[in-house]
Amino acid sequence: MTDTTTTLRPTHRGGRQPEKIDPQDRAQLAESPVSLRRVAGLFRPHTRTVAVVTAIIVAISVVSMAQPFLLRAVIDDALPHQDVRLLLWAVGGMLAVTVVSQLLGVVQTWLTTSVGQRVMHGLRTDVFRHLQRQSVAFFTRTRSGEVQSRLTHDISGMQSVITSTATSIASNLTTAVATAIAMVALSPRLSLLSLLVIPPAVLMTRKVALLRRDITAQRQRRLADLHSQVEEGLTVSGATLVKTLGAGEATADRFAETSTDLIDLELRSQLAGRWRMATMQIIFAAIPALIYLAAGLPATSGGMTIGTLIAFTTLQAGIFRPLMGLLDVGAQWVTSMALFSRIFGYLDLPVEVAPPADPVAVQHDRLRGEVRFEGVTFSHDATASPTERAYAVSDVTLHVPAGTTLALVGETGSGKSSLAGLLARLHDPQSGRVTIDGVDLRDLDPADLARIVGVVSQDTYLVHASIRDNLLLAAPGATDDALWQALAAAQVAPLVASLPDGLDTVVGARGHRFSGGEKQRLAIARTLLRNPRVLVLDEATSALDNETERELQAAIDRLMAGRTTLTIAHRLSTIRDAEQIAVLDHGRVAELGDHDDLMARGGRYARLVQAREGSAREAVAA
Repeated sequence: MTDTTTTLRPTHRGGRQPEKIDPQDRAQLAESPVSLRRVAGLFRPHTRTVAVVTAIIVAISVVSMAQPFLLRAVIDDALPHQDVRLLLWAVGGMLAVTVVSQLLGVVQTWLTTSVGQRVMHGLRTDVFRHLQRQSVAFFTRTRSGEVQSRLTHDISGMQSVITSTATSIASNLTTAVATAIAMVALSPRLSLLSLLVIPPAVLMTRKVALLRRDITAQRQRRLADLHSQVEEGLTVSGATLVKTLGAGEATADRFAETSTDLIDLELRSQLAGRWRMATMQIIFAAIPALIYLAAGLPATSGGMTIGTLIAFTTLQAGIFRPLMGLLDVGAQWVTSMALFSRIFGYLDLPVEVAPPADPVAVQHDRLRGEVRFEGVTFSHDATASPTERAYAVSDVTLHVPAGTTLALVGETGSGKSSLAGLLARLHDPQSGRVTIDGVDLRDLDPADLARIVGVVSQDTYLVHASIRDNLLLAAPGATDDALWQALAAAQVAPLVASLPDGLDTVVGARGHRFSGGEKQRLAIARTLLRNPRVLVLDEATSALDNETERELQAAIDRLMAGRTTLTIAHRLSTIRDAEQIAVLDHGRVAELGDHDDLMARGGRYARLVQAREGSAREAVAA
C-alpha cells in the first residue's frame, strides 16, 4: 500500500510547498466515498474540546493582530516624543501578545494532540478487534503488509486531520482575514496595491511547488523500494534466503542501483523550477519595494507615517503563509478522506465467521466431546457462484463418538486440513453443520469453543517472546508447575530446563531459536495446557525424528485418553490405532473404517499404506 503521507518542504517566508492531490487518493474516494456524518461521529465525544480549540485559534489570530499597531505606536509616537509611559505600555503590550499567543498555542497543541490520539486509539483498537474476528480466509487473501499499513501508517496519518488539516482551515482563514482587516485599517491604498500583487506571487509559488511535488513523489517511491530491500535482505528469513541462493552480490547491486536513483531524484528535486523560483524571489523583493515607493510618492502616500509603513509591510509579509495554507486545504482534504475511506473499508468488512448473538451456555465439566459432521460442504472461494466454486469439502458426514479418535488420510489437497479447520471453526461450511455434543459450533461463544477444541498444526507459530509468555497465551493464569507439566507431557521439559534462562528464554522471531521439532513440541505443550476436550492434531509430529516422535506419540496417547481427537498424519504409526480412519479424495469420504477393516478391503487406504511402507523401506535401505 502506498504511504499517503506527504513531505512538506519549507519555502520562502516560512511557508510550505502546497500539496498536490494524489490520483490514488481520488481513486480511493471514487471507489469508497466517505460520509462526512460518519467522520464527524468520530469527534462527537470530543465536541467541547474541538469547540475550545476553535475558539483558541480565533483568539490567537485576533490577539496577534495587535502587534503591528503596537509597533506603529512605538515608532510614530513613543520614540519621537520620548513618551516613556507610552513606550512601556506598547513594549509591555507586545510582550504580552507574544506570551498570550504562545501559551494559547501550547494549550491548542495539547488539546488537538489529545483529541487526535484518542480518535486514533479508538480506530486502532476497533480495526484490530474487527480484523481478529475475520476468518482465516481473509488473512489468506490479504497481504499482511497491507493490514499493518492500515493499522499504522493510515491511522497515524489521520492524526494530521486533527492537528493539521482541521486546525489549518480555522487558523489560516482567521489569520488571513484578520491580517487583511488590519492591513486595510492601516492603509486602504497600500492594501489595494497588495491585492493586485499578492495573487500572482502566491500562484507562482504554488506552481513551483507542484513541479517539485511530482519529483518528490518519485523519490518517495524509490525510498519505499530502498526500505523494502533492507527488510527483505537484512532480516533473518531474508538473509538466510540470500545466503543459501548465493544472491548476495545481486542483492547489493540492486540496492546500489536504487540508491543511485535517489541521488538523481534529489538533484532534480532541488533544481526543478529554478528559474521560476528566481522569478518568484524577484516578485517577493518587488512587493515591499513597490509599497515603499507608493508610501514615498506624494500622490499615493496619503500622509503615511513610518510606523504605519513598517507595520503594514510586516503584515503583508505574514499574509503569504495563511494564503498558501488555504490553497493546500483541497489536497489535504482529499488525502484525509482517502485515509478515512481505507480505514472504514476494513471496519465495514463483513465477519464471515461471526460470533452468535445469543450463544449457548456451556458447562465445561459436563462436556463429553461427541463430534459430528452433518452433510458438510465448504469452499474457500465463498464469493464465487455455487457452480464455479472449487469445493475443499463436499457433503461429508462423519460421527466421532466422545473419547475416540478419527484419523484423516488422503493425498495432498484431499481436504484433510479444511475439514479439521471446520472443527476449530476457522471457517464455516456453506452447507451442513458441525456439532459438539449436538450443539452447532456457530451457536458457541468463540471463547468457549477455544477452550473445548485445542489445535496443533504443522505450521507452528511462536510469538517473539519468552517460552513462558508463549505458554501463557493458552492459559494466562497457569502456574509454573502447570507449565512444566505441559512441557514434560510434550517431551520438551529437559530442553527448556537446560537453557540458561529456562522459561524466560526468548524464542526469537517465529521461534527461530529452536528447531522445527522443538517448536512443535512447544506448540503441543501450549495446546495441552488448555486441557481441551477435543484435540485437532494436523501433522503435529511431522517435524520430529522417529525416536522423538515415538516418545511424543506415547505422551499424546496418554493425554488423548478420554478425549475426542481428530488427527491428520502421513505416518502410519500415528493413525494405525485410531478407532476410525476416513480416507478423503477431492473433499469426499472415499472410505471409512478402522485399519484392519480398510486393509482387508484392499482399496484406496490399502494402496496408500503399501506405497508409504515401500517408501519407508527404500529410505532405510538408503
